[in-house]
Amino acid sequence: MFEGHDPYLVALSVAIASLGGYTGFALAARIRNTPGVSNRVLLAGAAGFLAVGIWTMHFVGMLAAPLPPDTAYLVLPTIISFLICALVVGISLFFVSIGEPSLKRVASSAVLLGVGIASMHYVGIHGLAGHFGIVHDRTMVVLSVAVAIVTAYGGLRAFLAQQEGVRLIVSSTAFGIAVSGMHYTAMLGMNFEPLTGAAHHQVGGGLAASQQILSIVVAVLCFVIAAGFLLSLVPDQRRQTLNSVAAEPVASPVAAAAVELIAVPSAAPRPVGPLGGLGQPLRAPAPRLPVESADGTHFIETANVRSVRADAHYTRVHDGTRERMCPWSISEAEAQLDPSLFLRVHRSHIVAIPHVALVRKEGDGAVLELDGPSPHRVPVSRAKVAEVKARLGLANRRHA
Repeated sequence: MFEGHDPYLVALSVAIASLGGYTGFALAARIRNTPGVSNRVLLAGAAGFLAVGIWTMHFVGMLAAPLPPDTAYLVLPTIISFLICALVVGISLFFVSIGEPSLKRVASSAVLLGVGIASMHYVGIHGLAGHFGIVHDRTMVVLSVAVAIVTAYGGLRAFLAQQEGVRLIVSSTAFGIAVSGMHYTAMLGMNFEPLTGAAHHQVGGGLAASQQILSIVVAVLCFVIAAGFLLSLVPDQRRQTLNSVAAEPVASPVAAAAVELIAVPSAAPRPVGPLGGLGQPLRAPAPRLPVESADGTHFIETANVRSVRADAHYTRVHDGTRERMCPWSISEAEAQLDPSLFLRVHRSHIVAIPHVALVRKEGDGAVLELDGPSPHRVPVSRAKVAEVKARLGLANRRHA
């Protein structure tokens, strides 16, 4: 498979795919745990790094291959190959990031992504221009597509795992090896055949780039991927501070005031009126919330709900592990939830007061961190800061 290939460029292609996978998966894992940033931004970033990693790996592998010396790269097919890759990666991540990721949905997305990666490869291959023709072994084509689909399934499973540390490293390394395996499997079934003299005139009919120009483009993209990987390793200072305070339940008031982080004391909820129903008769609070999944509507106990976030005409309910779509609007959720346990702290956010672990001042407002296997943060508007402090028993702690 690697006969005649440059071993250093082969190793670089695997490394680039792994670094792109790590950066993309790291961004994707934050989608459900970063309320302060638009999920669309994180999803676009994850899809972008994965697509650039896959595409750059492909062309590093092409530079490593023993191609004829007069080979050039047609610009249009090369660009189309990248657009195919970016499109299928983005669509696949989108479909597994909404609703409940059932096995059928993940498998369907994996087939789409695998076929897209294979299409990107073969479109890029047929962007080669020179006095030769390209012939593919059908068996190897089928095998390479199968490898791409298995690769895609593993990658999407890594995205859904939302893990960090060693497991993320293992997943991204396996992803890099698998994507490279698809490329070199396809290359094993590819052969060059010399063209006839009459066919020579058909070559070079479009805008083409030399291998030197492609090398420069690939080098720049390698730098982008490496920079994104290094940035993903930079620790989140706010997260580190929150975790360090959470690990120290007994802290001196002076130290807490110095960093403006307050460990929330357990306070008995005080009875208040309906969250959004002033002047309306009291209603029995809903004991459960409906959440949508691929196989129907499920219900989760309100005791397990950490927060509710507005999402267009619907909401997303966080249960301490992940977000799931709820058919209620934010106003309906506000009216249905128990006001002694829940408080609307922002026009787009409702939090469960008993699950608040930390509160931190930020600008004119504040940020709450809610407990659970996957702690997450919720912003507090300036108008709600005083009420939040009162509910948490911190109203008189200004000069502590």
